Parts: sequence; C-alpha cells; structure tokens
Amino acid sequence: MALSQKLGRLIGVREQVVDPGGGGAPRVARQTTAVVVGGGIAGMSAAVVLAERGVDVTVLEAAPTLGGRLGAWPEALADGSQVNEHGFHAFFRQYYNWRSILRRVDPTLGFLKPIPGYPILSAQWPTEEFGRLPPAPPVNLLALLLRSPSLRLTDLRGMDRDAALPLLSYDPVRTYAEFDDTTADTLLASLKLPDRARAMLFEVFSHSFFNHEAEMSAAEMIAQFHFYLLGNPEGLAFDCPDEDYATAIWQPLTRHVAQHGGRVRTGVAATRLDREPDGWRVTTADGTVHPAGHVVLAVDPPALAALVAASPGLVAAAPELVVRMPAFGRPGPPYAVARYWLDGDVRADRAVFSGVSRQPTLDSVTLYHRLENESRRWAQRTGGAVVELHAYACDEGVPAGELAERMRAELVGLWPEVAGLGVRELRARVEAQAPAFTPGSHAGRPGVRTDADGLYLAGDGIGTDFPSALMERSAATGIIAANHILRAEGAAAEPVHSVRPRGLLAGK
Repeated sequence: MALSQKLGRLIGVREQVVDPGGGGAPRVARQTTAVVVGGGIAGMSAAVVLAERGVDVTVLEAAPTLGGRLGAWPEALADGSQVNEHGFHAFFRQYYNWRSILRRVDPTLGFLKPIPGYPILSAQWPTEEFGRLPPAPPVNLLALLLRSPSLRLTDLRGMDRDAALPLLSYDPVRTYAEFDDTTADTLLASLKLPDRARAMLFEVFSHSFFNHEAEMSAAEMIAQFHFYLLGNPEGLAFDCPDEDYATAIWQPLTRHVAQHGGRVRTGVAATRLDREPDGWRVTTADGTVHPAGHVVLAVDPPALAALVAASPGLVAAAPELVVRMPAFGRPGPPYAVARYWLDGDVRADRAVFSGVSRQPTLDSVTLYHRLENESRRWAQRTGGAVVELHAYACDEGVPAGELAERMRAELVGLWPEVAGLGVRELRARVEAQAPAFTPGSHAGRPGVRTDADGLYLAGDGIGTDFPSALMERSAATGIIAANHILRAEGAAAEPVHSVRPRGLLAGK
C-alpha cells in the first residue's frame, strides 16, 4: 500500500460500506418475476443480482445491442469489419460496485488494463499531467499544488481560500442546500484562480460530466470533485478493457444472466407500463405484454420521461414520479463521438488517452489502436491508426460529420502530424442522452425508490445519498433497485460500497 494511501486511511479515506447486504435467504423463497427496462450498466447490474438470487428476470433493451452509452456494435469497413463503440469510458478504481458486477465474468478483472498517464492538452499552455499523482488525499492534492505548472505559489496567495473551502467540505446535505442553485461557472469564478489554472485544473473536469459549467450545479461539481479526487483512496488512475465492450462485458454478462435463468432481449422497446392488482404489466412495441411483480426502469432521462408520459395509469399509481418527469427528462447538451481509421500513425509518445482544454469542440482523444486488441490488429495490418475524438458538451443542431471535422481540425492544432494522415473511414454520431445537472435540479431528482410499490429507477441521472457518478452511479443504482426487490421477497441483498461520504474538512 502506498504511503499516501496509508495516510489517507488514517483520516478515513477508504472504501466505505453503504449497505452490507445479506439479511435474508440466499434465494427468493417464492416465484418472483421482474422486468428490467434498459440493458445498459444500470439495467444489467440489476438483472445480474436478481438472477443470481433466483428472480425470474427479463431485460428489455430497445436498441439492437446492449450497453447504452457503453455500447458496441459491428461496423463494415472497406478493408474488413471492426467493432465500433459509443464512446471511450475510463474505469476508475473507486468504481467498486461496477467492478463487483464485472467480477462475475472475470474474477481477477484481467481484461482491464491500466492506462498510463492522464495528460490535459492545450493549445495555449504546456500539457498538464494528472495520471501520476499519489493516489490518496490529502497527499494527492498537495502534490498537485506543488507540481502543477498551472498553479504557482503566488497564485495560491491570490486565491479566495474561503471560496475554495466548499471543494474540501463536501456534505451530502449541506453542499446541495448551499450550492445547488449556483452554477459551477460562478463557483469557479469565485476562486479567483488564474485563467490557466481554471482551464487546466477545473474546466476539463467539469466537462467530463457532459454539462457546461454555466449550466451545471455547483453542488454537483463539488460532489464529483470529492468523488474523483478528494474522497477515495484510489486516486485518478483508471483502467480500460483490452477488448471492445461487447466482447469484454456485454456478451459475458448476458451469458451470466442466462445461466441463472434470466433473459436478455434486445431490439425490444417498452412502450407502456400499467399497474395491475398483482403487480405490473409492461407492453412492448410489438404488442407483447410482460407481467411482472417488480419493474426496474433503467433507461436514459428522455426515454424514461417518454415511457412515463405514455403510461397514463401512472398518474394514479405514481403521481410523484409523473410530476418530476418533465424537468428530469430534459437531457444535458449534445455530445459527439467520432472514430477515425487513419492511414498512418501519430507520434509514438502520444498518450493513449488525453483530455483537452479550451478547444471549441474537442474534449478528449483516445488512441484505440494502442488500447484494444482488434484495433491494434487492424493498425498492425494496415500501418494505420484508430483515433476517437469526443466532445462532451457541444453545440445543438450541428451534424455529426461537421462536429467530427471540427474536432479533427482542432486536434491538428495540438498534434500537427495529424494533418498529414489520410482518413480511410469515419464513423461519427451525436447524441443527447446524458442527464442534466442544472442548478436547482437536485431537489426534484428522483431516487431509486418511486412512490409506487414494486417500481424502481436506475441510471446515472438517478439520485443517491452517497457520492457516485457516471458508470458507478449506474451500477450502484441498479444494485440498489435489485436490493429493494430482494428484501421485499425475503432474500439477501447485495453489498453496496462507496468512497468517504464527506469531505476532508466537512466537520461533523
């Protein structure tokens, strides 16, 4: 264990048990049926736990492939097929619940490989490196302040230390009460940091949550700053699969659910939900009816709002849920993903993953031919490179192809050698599915349990009373939804873990 982790443990920075699980029989004692709507991380996490405990569970996924924003599908290229993906995701090491689900198919997590470095690129300033900090606070924060070229001692003297205290004082109740109505942009401005420090240390971080600082709750930014940097003993280090998501994750998890008696159906869209005297009825687009004692809705906010609106019976069965949906169903800004198959490679010293600061469109660059085996084989065969560009929060109404070319042009300004590389293939898309964390939205954000018996929600936009985000929030809420069902049926629940629940200076 690293020295910083030992010091972190002394001050309570360690993995926390949110729910110890247990408390019942190993399996449900009676025939229990559940329908999970949505086959992304949240839905499959719920299905895995339910199937293992003997629940007769069916997953309904509208798309032809599983995964949601972690999805992958085959693409036919001119020189052979490749698997394309929805976008790059970092598997941070404090994703305890998501990693617990993944251990069902690989107990050692051998398919996750460490990503060396975490550079932030800028056209204005030298590269900032986040990936080689000590893992645990407070040593990681001290090292960042001492080593960062973006924040000098004289800058710290000019910083508004009172304004910075909330970043170190996260509290799951007080932080939202005090800062949810404030924008992240306002909070960052109040720190009185030099523009370089703000751009390189904070703005890249806030963009990673698919929201603009001017439209994102300051409380949410504080919570995520705590979750990723100041509340966990693992640091900012992360891993990624060495195979595409379908091969590494979704196909094995589908087999796991099936081996425990469950079913996973793709290309099946749920269109209506009705309350019955003995449970629920889920109707799909082809008219098929799926009766269930319990239902987990694990879809993105727009899809959830649409399903609730198409289910008139919920006005009486779940009135609070219905009221919350119009605001919750509005997603964050669009995000764009462009994967380029190029006819040559970038410089050998380029990082596998890089964040990008202050470009109009481009937010990150991933070299898939140095990350995943299939892309690596393609690059070795052709002498090319597979490069993915991502815009986390971009302008509305711009076609995917135009956003892709904007990102590529911006990358040329950062990596000049890209200008000389020809494009063999391009696959680009723009989506608007990520949850919005707008100022004032916390109070109306739904949690896992709804006001209707047997109806639960899961996903990265669903509220939790412990720190979580992105893939980890999806997995955690899926497990929590399953736990509600298991406890209602007398079966043992799954343990749930998180990081330190409150900030280093939060007090009692």
